[in-house]
Amino acid sequence: MDSLDSITQRHTDPDEFAAAYLQYVGRLASRLDPQAIGQFIRRLLEAREASRTVFFLGNGGSAATASHFANDVGIGTRATKRPFRAMSLTDNAAVMTAVANDDGYDQMFVRQLQVLMRPGDVVVAISASGNSPNVVEAVRYAREYGNAAIALTGFDGGRLRQLADLTIHVPTPAGEYGPVEDLHMIIDHLVGAFLGRIIREERENGLEPPFSTRQ
Repeated sequence: MDSLDSITQRHTDPDEFAAAYLQYVGRLASRLDPQAIGQFIRRLLEAREASRTVFFLGNGGSAATASHFANDVGIGTRATKRPFRAMSLTDNAAVMTAVANDDGYDQMFVRQLQVLMRPGDVVVAISASGNSPNVVEAVRYAREYGNAAIALTGFDGGRLRQLADLTIHVPTPAGEYGPVEDLHMIIDHLVGAFLGRIIREERENGLEPPFSTRQ
């Protein structure tokens, strides 16, 4: 399979590059494991049934993906009677900078989990390299605590692929952050679409109250 680097070198015309990039991402998407994604969805549904919290976390672009996931799962599904309790650990600047300053950047997510995580909660760690120390430490802590940890990775999966009990992996050469993060966002929207369909069916069957917004 092509790498992003070779595509960049071969295609200097913007139109050709755009076409080659989209084809490349499409090929990567075809290599995703749909059963792993299905298991991820089931874990989210199980957490909902048990009123457990799902914590999303990551750095940089993956931090933005964590926030996006928490939005789409927790708010975008529009479930209110039995909501998906989703939270991103990347959104409180005061907490993150305090922990980074006082305890070290590698403790940024662990310290939050020590305060917020309860038995049965789920940690979703997002990292292209799979080797970000703060993400690895969070997953290690969750597993030692007896909680489930799900990883979304790229490159060769890094340490996260070994630590998590479920991994959705985007196999790419090291350093291809863009395509990996593209696929992680596709997974986000795929998951959100499926969960949203379930809530709509529940609403049609009277299991969820009608959704309304204040004008």
